[in-house]
Amino acid sequence: MTGIRLTAPAPGWAIDADVVVVGSGVAGLTAALRCAAAGLDTVVVTKARLDDGSTRWAQGGIAAALGEGDTPEQHLDDTLVAGAGLCDEEAVRTLVTEGPDAVRRLITTGAHFDTTDSGDIALTREGGHHRRRIAHAGGDATGAEISRALVEAVREAALHTIENALVLDLLTDAEGRTAGVSLHVMGEGQHDGVGAVRAPSVVLATGGMGQVFSATTNPSVSTGDGVALALRAGAEVSDLEFVQFHPTVLFLGADSEGQQPLVSEAVRGEGAHLVDADGVRFMLGQHELAELAPRDIVAKGITRRMHEKGTEHMYLDARHFGAAMWERRFPTILAACRSHGIDPVTEPIPVSPAAHYASGGVRTDLQGRTTVPGLYACGEVACTGVHGANRLASNSLLEGLVFAERIAADIAEVRPPRTEPADAPRDADAPVPLLAPEARTAIQRTTTRGAGVLRSAGSLATAAEELEALHREAAADAEADGAKAVVPGVDAWEVTNLLLVSRVLVAAAREREETRGCHWREDRPDRDDAHGRRHLVVRIGPDRTPVVHRTETAAFPPVRPSD
Repeated sequence: MTGIRLTAPAPGWAIDADVVVVGSGVAGLTAALRCAAAGLDTVVVTKARLDDGSTRWAQGGIAAALGEGDTPEQHLDDTLVAGAGLCDEEAVRTLVTEGPDAVRRLITTGAHFDTTDSGDIALTREGGHHRRRIAHAGGDATGAEISRALVEAVREAALHTIENALVLDLLTDAEGRTAGVSLHVMGEGQHDGVGAVRAPSVVLATGGMGQVFSATTNPSVSTGDGVALALRAGAEVSDLEFVQFHPTVLFLGADSEGQQPLVSEAVRGEGAHLVDADGVRFMLGQHELAELAPRDIVAKGITRRMHEKGTEHMYLDARHFGAAMWERRFPTILAACRSHGIDPVTEPIPVSPAAHYASGGVRTDLQGRTTVPGLYACGEVACTGVHGANRLASNSLLEGLVFAERIAADIAEVRPPRTEPADAPRDADAPVPLLAPEARTAIQRTTTRGAGVLRSAGSLATAAEELEALHREAAADAEADGAKAVVPGVDAWEVTNLLLVSRVLVAAAREREETRGCHWREDRPDRDDAHGRRHLVVRIGPDRTPVVHRTETAAFPPVRPSD
């Protein structure tokens, strides 16, 4: 254990449980429901309301070999190709084999997917898939439907939930094993202020970290809290340099920041074309699947064309769909576009890449166990090895389902006893100095400039220097006599988490001196399989700096020596 923790008041209240699940997306709620069904006293902690996570924003759908003629083996092949040589094949095989039944259990839970006239699940295609295997709901509102079904199931099961609560740090017992989490309830929950949920099993399902960038498809709650908590607790993270930039995000202007409207890959799956201002389909000839190539290839194709033309966006042309298809198949996207003054029925949609999904995260094994005993992770916060260097479209919801179920099964089998959290860390283990909330924009712009779609040794070195300067300034301010201390609170905790995650992301990206998957080094444009088919594992050292370790092979090492 590191002894590193956020500056925060001591918990003023506590509740006890067998399991605490942090996050309320598909991964978190699935894990919670399965744990509760196994008779475990389960508490769900979520940063906003139960349905405010990234899951409800998912438009495209959930991928599984459900269609006639499709097989898990074909799904595996497509996933391995997209992952650019860094997928853990055993993890992918687990995903694609257990995936179809996991989707069927989701349907049993109450999720309603779109169907054909014959009553079968309607399936579409997305980038990187050679078959129609994407199940969707409400046309382009799959995540919202899955979230609705799981939230209803959680409420029907009367699970103990704490909403509007930001998780702070992991609690551990005298042996260094997980003993719960500290958290801050933001005024509308059952408790007010900093408290604790004491439990021998903690499941991180906190979603992504897209808010480290200026423009992202992620909601405002995606500030990397789970990754930051895990790093402070001594856990390893891996593959954090592989941030997927979604190719087709509605372009709202070069200065637009925050959450941006997504234009689902399913639009291209149904036949939309990427074109430049002259109407030229520039993806033809770049890949056998053209607009349906894996996302990293499409994002690079768009970026290259933007540079060639000296423009800030390209266009997605789906005028040939007609009004009826737009209204039936993509009502959410149609409404979003029209709300910004663009009518896809009559004009092409301006699009450009934006930060979308973290393929890396807290390193786990196939049971979702991390390198810290009793701490689990699933969903976007985790790195199971499924995604490799680039996530295959619509595998994310499936990964959340499959590995959440595996985590619940492992906890139910082990049933660790409850233990008391150890005393607070020693005085020598000073808490992390908090950043002023105003630093958020500086972090986002630095990370975007240095580690965005295009990266180089120079851009990454500059980003690392600027981020370390922020880190040093916060430490100096905390120690200076007479300096005005940053008041602990949600904004300060979030921006402090963002800085830690950004520092680790940039450190890993500097070490990967090749182009692979969604990591694009313009100064190192080639893939280097001799040296690059390795994972970069990062943990925080005693001096609070990222320590990067390169694995000896493409396989992950065990999460614990006894594995």
